[in-house]
Amino acid sequence: MTLGEVIRKAREDAGLSIDELAHIVVLRSRLITEMESNNFAQCGGDAYARGHLRNIALATHASAQEFIALYNAEHSTDSRSIHSQLVDNNAAAIKSENRRLSWKALVSVSLSIIVLIGVVQFALDNVQGEDAATPLVTESPAPSTTPSVAPSETLTPATEVAPATSGVSLVITAARGDSRIHVVGSGETLFKGPLLQGEAKSFSDQASIAIYLSNAGSVDLTLNGEKLAPLGGPNEEIRETFRAK
Repeated sequence: MTLGEVIRKAREDAGLSIDELAHIVVLRSRLITEMESNNFAQCGGDAYARGHLRNIALATHASAQEFIALYNAEHSTDSRSIHSQLVDNNAAAIKSENRRLSWKALVSVSLSIIVLIGVVQFALDNVQGEDAATPLVTESPAPSTTPSVAPSETLTPATEVAPATSGVSLVITAARGDSRIHVVGSGETLFKGPLLQGEAKSFSDQASIAIYLSNAGSVDLTLNGEKLAPLGGPNEEIRETFRAK
């Protein structure tokens, strides 16, 4: 019996199907089917194949030594002679025919080499003669083109709104981060929304301005032309009302 037949008999004696055995030994059912057909090419080599055989023997209560011995005799590359492995790789194949070089072929090759050398020498002599007869031409360097530099643009600073002669004038600047603001003048909403870092908005009212800031530490306030100290810290919500004097 081949090793594959022995494995199949051990599985059947244990009352296991291929799928049940595959689940126990954690292998693909197709691989066990190939092993029972005495095909171990997909096992990944001798070491893996012997490990699979030990697990199958343990699951079917068979002899692991018997499985391993049959595998070594039938499939292991370790037990094959070096000569047989070389023959498989065509490394020890004996040449079926020894060809002798014809003297005519040697003469023909020699003449071809001599003719080639003569042609190369003739071409080199012509090139050297042309180089000697051709005067050297010095190319004048192309005038360098200096790229015109466009005048740098002058950034015009934002024009602050002059404080009103009467009432309340307020400038809110998001100097250190974004903030969400709500500005109310005399009971009417003047602005409600985000103020992104670097943005500034100006508001004025004759009577009063009430503000809400969601990130007071990131905002600078200028009241009637005078910069105020921060009303709160980062991420602190502040409500404040400024009235006309």
